[in-house]
Amino acid sequence: MNEEMTWIIQAQQGNDEAFTRLVEQYQTPVFNMCFRMLGESEAAEDAAQESFLRAYQNLTRYDRQRPFATWLLSIAAHYCIDRLRKKRFGIFSLDAEQSDDDAPFELPDMEAVNPEHESMRREEQELIQIALKGLDATDRAAVILRYWYDFSEIEIADSLKLSVSAVKSRLHRARKSVARLLLANPPESHMERTPYGSPAI
Repeated sequence: MNEEMTWIIQAQQGNDEAFTRLVEQYQTPVFNMCFRMLGESEAAEDAAQESFLRAYQNLTRYDRQRPFATWLLSIAAHYCIDRLRKKRFGIFSLDAEQSDDDAPFELPDMEAVNPEHESMRREEQELIQIALKGLDATDRAAVILRYWYDFSEIEIADSLKLSVSAVKSRLHRARKSVARLLLANPPESHMERTPYGSPAI
């Protein structure tokens, strides 16, 4: 049994110190998840705190066969989706035409440290955040879980209570929406470093 599972079992038995250790271990990924969903630091902090509170309140229902990180991030995603829907924040039409021959798509690694291209990274981060705000709340959660937290389509479906086919459809149209924005608004430094003058996405 690893250390994390020991903390989980102890926390499920009412050990608050063990739960505090879990909070310390996951506070950064949970905050980052909330920030990418909500786009504001203060709102993300509040959402992260609420997510941990909900996790604490439902800890006895956690299935130990499921990765704890997946369960916890799912709680955060659902809370952020609820907040976005209540505020009617960032709702845009996603009637993108689907195609079966999409090019591979990758989002920039927001944690990557590269001093030589820090300005470009900031520009990319701003564009990605703008693009995420333009997505439906559930689509946004699906994209974040897939490309920043490496959830499988099956895990996303389980986390967001969707069918796998619905997840695939949502990821497809979200990719096209984000790609369109990046193509229309490429950072200057990004254009300079990519061959043939086209953004790498």
